[in-house]
Amino acid sequence: MTGSLPDTPRPAIESAISTLASSARTWAELPVADKAGRLRDLRSRFAEVADDIVAAGLAAKDLDERYAGEEWVSGPLSVIRTMRFLEDSLAGIAATGRVPISDSAIRERPDGQVAVDVLPGDGWDRVLYPRWRAEVRMEPGIPLSAARSHIGGIHTKPGTATPAVAAVLGAGNVSSITPLDVIHKLFVEGHVVIAKCHPMNEYIGAHLESAFATLVEEGAVRFVYGGPEVGRLLTDHGGVDEVHVTGSERTHDAIVWGTGDEAAERRSRGRPRLTKRVTSELGNVSPVIVVPGSWSARQLRHQAEHVTTQVLHNAGHNCNAAEVLVLPEAWPQRAEFVDAIASAMESRPPRGAYYPGSGDRFDRVIGSGSRVRVFGERRLGSVPSAIVEDVDPDVNSPAFGEEAFCHVLATTLIAADDPVEYLDRVESFCNEHLRGTLNATLLVDPLTARSLGPRLARTVTALRYGTVAVNVWAAAGFPLGVVPWGAYPGHTLDDVQSGVGFVHNARLIDRPEKTVIRAPFVQIPTPPWSVFHRRSGPALRAATRFEAAPGPLRLAKLLGPAMRG
Repeated sequence: MTGSLPDTPRPAIESAISTLASSARTWAELPVADKAGRLRDLRSRFAEVADDIVAAGLAAKDLDERYAGEEWVSGPLSVIRTMRFLEDSLAGIAATGRVPISDSAIRERPDGQVAVDVLPGDGWDRVLYPRWRAEVRMEPGIPLSAARSHIGGIHTKPGTATPAVAAVLGAGNVSSITPLDVIHKLFVEGHVVIAKCHPMNEYIGAHLESAFATLVEEGAVRFVYGGPEVGRLLTDHGGVDEVHVTGSERTHDAIVWGTGDEAAERRSRGRPRLTKRVTSELGNVSPVIVVPGSWSARQLRHQAEHVTTQVLHNAGHNCNAAEVLVLPEAWPQRAEFVDAIASAMESRPPRGAYYPGSGDRFDRVIGSGSRVRVFGERRLGSVPSAIVEDVDPDVNSPAFGEEAFCHVLATTLIAADDPVEYLDRVESFCNEHLRGTLNATLLVDPLTARSLGPRLARTVTALRYGTVAVNVWAAAGFPLGVVPWGAYPGHTLDDVQSGVGFVHNARLIDRPEKTVIRAPFVQIPTPPWSVFHRRSGPALRAATRFEAAPGPLRLAKLLGPAMRG
């Protein structure tokens, strides 16, 4: 499945960079209304290739139509929805001078931090995401009186767009990452882009070139192909002003610091080999935190399927996949819940772990626990799903320090005398002991949430993650578009963890600290992205069609299969 296309020749890359450099200022200074028009055209063109992108993903991963929903939601749906709201933001700025967010949606929290309510994003979202809420919290120190000036970015500050050629190095696990990163650089930061598709999914390249054809003709975008050698040519090229990489921490460090003795020597002197601006979205050991309560049988079963989806979706090859299930040791339902997850995982059909290195990572993680449940047989080039139980939270386990990036879940037990002490220890464990700061999920039933009140809210604030979600997989922040996606601020090139900077960000919030998403504890019907939804493919295909051109008829076509999950 890798390296199916020949490397783009160096002369073609040189020519592409030269063309982009000559177009950079024109693009940076393009009126915002014109950029909104470009996005409108791009959204329409992307919808035309959406079926082909999904079909290509299924074929490359050797999957049948049962898994089409995964390819839709992590592919065209994410791209088209983000474009819809980004276009809305740009059109609003063109018409009124500001992003179409009401003044009442910009508020000051009790701790003085400014939050912007972004979901529901419009009236359609009230139907699609009932009782969901999402807020983007700005970095502390921004006063409410100045908050509006930090929404809109370069598009509300004439003359601040800096002409630049950005190299985007895409990830290979899901098809939306490369186009979304390109869109962010073009329309949020105002840079022209040369993008390299990852060898794992360069099958999307022809479809991206078709969708972006108008922008390619305009000299704003170029696509190239190849492995590390082509990537090194792009990152080191004098005509490339900045780099954005999505992938692993190891890949990022090789780009920035080099490898082997060279990297060690450079780190010791604080002299990275790459000195231009580098932004990134990297991996995460994503926690799912159970807040103890008294769950009904229905609630427990729902959450078992919810966690299982977070592990198995895309064979676990997601930067936001559930990696560590954090459990209260004294919770009476703890064993029952883990058993329910095991049953749910075992009930799913076996599937391949297609990403290179899955076997080695699987071995390291399952070797970190004395109790391991394995579901299925180990096969050449693939691994089964598994649960590694009761990993000691006080040890430096591979389960805590390395993203597994395959369908394996570790559990760990936090000892505490009461829920408040438990939350204190959870905050410390996740913030200090787990690698990465991309996303975290909390599961808490309504009665427990009410009893904890402000104490639960303090935990949401204290968790140092770019996205914290309550009662919904934090990965939801990736396709929503209206929220930024990226690591918690503060990482450096020397200790990058989950990356530097945010992407997506259709509401153009300049200095986000984190996104907080909230949803009902039990969602009825089963969400179509669940691995247990029986009509996931048709539902998410219809959702993509809807986001491309919202309307009552398309909404009805979406709700039909979605409700029959």
